[in-house]
Amino acid sequence: MFFSYTFNTDDLFANRQIFFMPETKDKKKDKDIEIPAELQEFIEAGVHFGHKKSVVHPGMFPYIFGVRNNIHIIDVEHTQKQLVKVVEFVQGIVQEGKVVLFVGTKVPMRRLVKALAEATEMPYVINRWFGGTITNWETISERIQYLKDLREKTKSEEWKKYTKHERLKMKRELEKLEVNLGGIENMKKLPNVIFVADAKENALAVKEANAKGIPVIGIIDTNVNPKNITYPIPANDDSITSVELILSKVKDAMLKNVKHEVKPEKQLNEIKKTSKDNKAVGKKKGGLLPKLKVSLRRPELKSRES
Repeated sequence: MFFSYTFNTDDLFANRQIFFMPETKDKKKDKDIEIPAELQEFIEAGVHFGHKKSVVHPGMFPYIFGVRNNIHIIDVEHTQKQLVKVVEFVQGIVQEGKVVLFVGTKVPMRRLVKALAEATEMPYVINRWFGGTITNWETISERIQYLKDLREKTKSEEWKKYTKHERLKMKRELEKLEVNLGGIENMKKLPNVIFVADAKENALAVKEANAKGIPVIGIIDTNVNPKNITYPIPANDDSITSVELILSKVKDAMLKNVKHEVKPEKQLNEIKKTSKDNKAVGKKKGGLLPKLKVSLRRPELKSRES
């Protein structure tokens, strides 16, 4: 008896192992489903591919459309609705001047998360989530201050006093701190919102945020409990194109209607810098420019000789 196997190239976007079942005579052919135009970009990005049936979380059933080749298919209509809620929430956060901490420690997503955080001028964690970053912020802030002091020490005259071995040891420590804490060194207090690119990978960050009552926005796959996420976005968290599409929507929402005003402190520093540059130019030319003397006296009129 011979079996014929069917192979669908669309399943390659899932980037996961697929088990192909032999085709039988009684098996009905799949009917073509009409996809709305507004959902087409989600399908093309592979947002709809979930995990295997065996690892599904019961809380994700409302977001699942069906099963194909033993893999759950996410309903992208729910993805779009949840994304609209996230966009509205994020726009309000930005307008109020609050801080969003972006977290994405999965290797393929690090570049995307860092680019989003830098574009929106927000803190980020992409290498390793230190336990207690939220629940023990005082200790983490001390390590951040130590990072800044160590960096200043390398630029000061005191650096020359240390031996070669001591310099090498401190440089290695500085590089390690910059990798792990460099993204949050300008964060002066706890964030108002946390965005996780993979709720399963960054479960500790979600747990600490829930303990402190901080809202969490997260991309959740079919193997994640959505109850731990305040604003869940059901989508494929293993596909780069899927995560990139969602992050681009969030980026556009954060940068929309944002006024780039010059802060008073920054403006004052620019004025001071300009005055220093003018003084330096005056010294190069042989001294500062002479001040103009203005006389307030009225000139005396000479009487005409008759």
